[in-house]
Amino acid sequence: MTIHFLYFDPGLGAMIAQAVVAAAAGMLLFSKNAWYKFKLFFGLQKDEDDTYDSIDIDEQETENDETAK
Repeated sequence: MTIHFLYFDPGLGAMIAQAVVAAAAGMLLFSKNAWYKFKLFFGLQKDEDDTYDSIDIDEQETENDETAK
């Protein structure tokens, strides 16, 4: 009969928990991106423009603001 001495300290347990959480988050983000590309490829979703506004001010916007005063 062989005896295996295994000792899992709290640091190893925390490392295992962190690896499980990181793997789950990675799979979630990968699947979300893959599903988006799949829907985009088959035309189930239109390609959206950037949702962030540009910080540049257009000349037309400033002219409209000046004439409104």
